[in-house]
Amino acid sequence: MSGFDDNPFADPFAEPSIQQATRGSSQNGLEEYDPFSSQRTGNNTTTTVGTGGNAAPYVQPVVGSGVVSGQPAVVTPTPNNPPTYTPSAQQQVTTAEFQRRQEELEKKAEELARKEEELRNVGSAGARQDNWPPLPAAFPVGPCFYQDINVDIPLEFQKIVRMLYYLWMFHALMLLLNILGSLGLFIQLDEGSTFGLAILYFILFTPFSYICWFRPVYKAFRSDSSFNFMVFFFVFSVQLIVSIVNAIGIPGTGSCGFILGLSTLGQDNTPANYIVGIIVFMIALGFAAVAAVDTILLIKVHRIYRSTGASFAKAQAEFSQGVMRNEHVQNVTANAASAAVRNQFGAPTTPGA
Repeated sequence: MSGFDDNPFADPFAEPSIQQATRGSSQNGLEEYDPFSSQRTGNNTTTTVGTGGNAAPYVQPVVGSGVVSGQPAVVTPTPNNPPTYTPSAQQQVTTAEFQRRQEELEKKAEELARKEEELRNVGSAGARQDNWPPLPAAFPVGPCFYQDINVDIPLEFQKIVRMLYYLWMFHALMLLLNILGSLGLFIQLDEGSTFGLAILYFILFTPFSYICWFRPVYKAFRSDSSFNFMVFFFVFSVQLIVSIVNAIGIPGTGSCGFILGLSTLGQDNTPANYIVGIIVFMIALGFAAVAAVDTILLIKVHRIYRSTGASFAKAQAEFSQGVMRNEHVQNVTANAASAAVRNQFGAPTTPGA
């Protein structure tokens, strides 16, 4: 019974040595087994995997740790440490285009604000006050025109209108220099006719060029007027021909050009003639530059004119409407019609008619 009490499941037919070995191994395993011994001994447990001499150690990772022993550390992005973002080239171009358009919209908004302010000032004062030419208050003649490119001209046409205005000032400057060169010819070579015509050209062409071609192109860009474009093209083409003639410098025409400069250099070998000839030759180069700029701006304005959809028929319609809206034309037409009606009804009738 003592053997039965010790192990009720023991094989009664097994040998005593086998029963003793089995009993000892089971008791020792249960007593010495500790499930938490791996955590006390260290963080990693190395187990030999494989057979023979080629066995390799297996590193068992510890649960809860972020790094696996024996392998390189891999840092994964977290919400607090996101990866850097680099925009592509197409996205950069799109951003630059968006900024450019935003700047254009801001400029147009500023332009509209200025125009509204100008209109309010006009409404309060009754009419816009003329500001060109900018003459002093003590001058006997006051300004004759109102000119403000930033207010009157749309934003996309302000640059070309400013260039035309600077070109007009360049024309006036060249006419003034033509007087100085003609004065030198008058002193040195007794060219009195050239000097007199140069003064006359400056007095006449400076205001006429402003009135006849700059004001029409100014009003054309301001109100998109085909009629004013036509006037500008006609008068400015004549201005281009005059600039070419001035650059040539035909003697007796009142302009210091290449022919007159070369003839001055070839007359005498005196230093005074050389000085006057060089001055005349430089003025001729200035007239040639004016003619070149005239050609370039004429082509640019014509391209803009064609892009706006303007035409000669539209210019004729604007001219007819403008003429019919003119108060003097309306009065003359009404008087002529009333006179024709009175003559028709008041004429004596012939007998037998």
